[in-house]
Amino acid sequence: MENIIKDRTFDEERALYGSREIVIQRCKFDGDADGESALKESKNVKVLDCLFNLRYPFWHDDNLEIINCHMTENCRAALWYTNNAVIKDTRAHGIKALRECSNIRVENCDIISPEFGWMVKNIDMKDTTAQSEYFMMRGEKLSFKNVTLKGKYSFQYIRDSIFENCNFDTKDAFWHAKNVVVKDSTIKGEYLGWYCENVTFENCTITGTQPLCYCKGLKLINCKMPDADLAFEKSEVDATIESKVKSIKNPKMGRICVQGVDEVIMDDEEAAGEIVVKNN
Repeated sequence: MENIIKDRTFDEERALYGSREIVIQRCKFDGDADGESALKESKNVKVLDCLFNLRYPFWHDDNLEIINCHMTENCRAALWYTNNAVIKDTRAHGIKALRECSNIRVENCDIISPEFGWMVKNIDMKDTTAQSEYFMMRGEKLSFKNVTLKGKYSFQYIRDSIFENCNFDTKDAFWHAKNVVVKDSTIKGEYLGWYCENVTFENCTITGTQPLCYCKGLKLINCKMPDADLAFEKSEVDATIESKVKSIKNPKMGRICVQGVDEVIMDDEEAAGEIVVKNN
């Protein structure tokens, strides 16, 4: 039977450590004692309408629901080593808010958190906005829908993931990514996808300088690349681009079919990629 805790304030160290089968509603984790790790090692916990202003509240937890809560910038490293969690309608504003967690669903949240999502697995995120640097680094099996991101160095070293209807304003994104599909999305930023492997962009708009260089198994299907320059250097690529591109440089191999290109640079003797221009 669930124990319900309402309208209380907790500031001591490990205030509810090891809790089981509890509902926490309209509580504050804040105060002069400045205690850490409020719900560490807990299981089957539901948290509703709560404020978290102290560090490390959800470490080593299992079966967790966080609904309509606020994790302030002081709530550092909120969820680490936690499995099977739902985070919904919540503001996650502390640094390193999610790390080495698995089976996490994030829905309708506002994330302001540098280094969010490092080394996570099976993350389902939708209808969410994020501001972050090094977002989701080394994540695996990510599934994102309708996610808006602003920040540098996102999705580096990720694997086996899919992104749909997203809007990313970022630089150095998808570096070393492997086995990834991005559909119906907008990606703005410099140096997109360097060193990635088996990555597909479908019906996407890609802008920014020097995108998609040093790639293997790269595919672009019905994408637009307005204002992109020095694209595809040393990449193995199969692309259909339904817009004009400023410049394409030394694709290693494959075929690029493009509506128009201002400049083709082929000054590397090992560059064997075919460029087919539909309309000059």
